[in-house]
Amino acid sequence: MELLLSIAISLLAGLLMSRVVKPLKLPAVTGYLVAGLLIGPFALGAVGIDGLGFTSLAQVDRLKPISEVALGFIAFAIGNEFRLKQLKAIGKQATIIAIIQALTATVFVDAALLVLHFLMPDKITVPVAITLGAVATATAPAATLMVVNQYKAKGPLVDLLLPIVALDDAVGLVVFAVSFGIAKSISSGAALSVISVLLNPLLEVTASFALGTILGLIYTFVEKFFHSRSKRLSVAITFVIFAVAFSKLQLSFPGTEVEIGFSSLLVCMMMATIFCNICPSSEELMAKTDRWTAPLFVLFFVISGAELDLSVFKSGAAVLVGVVYILFRSAGKILGASFSSRMTHCAPLVQKWLGITLLPQAGVALGMSITVATQLGEEGAIIRSIILFSVLIYELVGPMLTKIALTKSGEIPPKETNPQHPEPKRHRAKA
Repeated sequence: MELLLSIAISLLAGLLMSRVVKPLKLPAVTGYLVAGLLIGPFALGAVGIDGLGFTSLAQVDRLKPISEVALGFIAFAIGNEFRLKQLKAIGKQATIIAIIQALTATVFVDAALLVLHFLMPDKITVPVAITLGAVATATAPAATLMVVNQYKAKGPLVDLLLPIVALDDAVGLVVFAVSFGIAKSISSGAALSVISVLLNPLLEVTASFALGTILGLIYTFVEKFFHSRSKRLSVAITFVIFAVAFSKLQLSFPGTEVEIGFSSLLVCMMMATIFCNICPSSEELMAKTDRWTAPLFVLFFVISGAELDLSVFKSGAAVLVGVVYILFRSAGKILGASFSSRMTHCAPLVQKWLGITLLPQAGVALGMSITVATQLGEEGAIIRSIILFSVLIYELVGPMLTKIALTKSGEIPPKETNPQHPEPKRHRAKA
């Protein structure tokens, strides 16, 4: 009962808070995150009444499968943007921008935190600085997609933004794995291993794309046997859950350092990409899936807000390093996106506003922080606290900045500045 009550209260709190932030002209996703904070263990949950809110972070963790499936559907929706006719127009631009802005953010954060280490060695170590630089690559496709959907944004910036956000995760996984491998070696004093630093992350990306391709082909084949709308929607939901489940596999080879993992984001994205390019009725099916996932996304963001650990503010060092991290990551994303979009001859408005839309950070970064916390001991706990602090700031401010950037670039229609329905279907702009 308590678990079901928590789910119902989470949905209700998120929906009500979206009405509260509406007069303030804030995106609905910001309201969902605030609702999560309010019913989380540091607000209503602290009262200790089960069902009224989440009384502990352990209670929030019980809803983790919902968050994992929601992220799967978010990646699935982004895969819809990788249609061949669209990639022919923006594929090269999106790839170049995704790589350059991600690496620029890493360089900026690494440089700033290494300087801070030499100035204040008691506040931050070299492994912490290197790892945080890698985490800086990650963006939050969920927040970006929700803002785009809510305001029916469309145009050259949006057409470029969603593929970049998707590719950003692939770049981020590789950069994180390499940097984290170096950080672990420095922390332990062990020699660097080419297999753990370079081969394993490349295998993860390759294996994820391969698994997504296989599932996409099977999904397309199975979908042909169903003709009613409800059955075809059910098949889509089934295969997204399949993709998330299979992504938890970890393959290791005894006697070697080779390990093959999978990224659920990349698997679901690739599955949707294959499906959308070979199924004639894919646009209709993707539109139906978008409508079904609306309450799931509300739950995802409320849960994300509830799991933000406000105790990180007790650590002055975490806040100091977090502020430096936020400032230099933001500068890296904005300047990297501006430079690369100019280099690829994007429209002036895209060059000006693209970087700001890439600031939100959440799920992928939190996932990286969990990996770090379990493998780097005390330094990992410090990194986890810093990432929690930055995610709290980015998730509350990022969606609002994304909305401002899309408005200034003219891609949010004036009548949609304060829409009646928070999550309407977004019609893709034709390439």
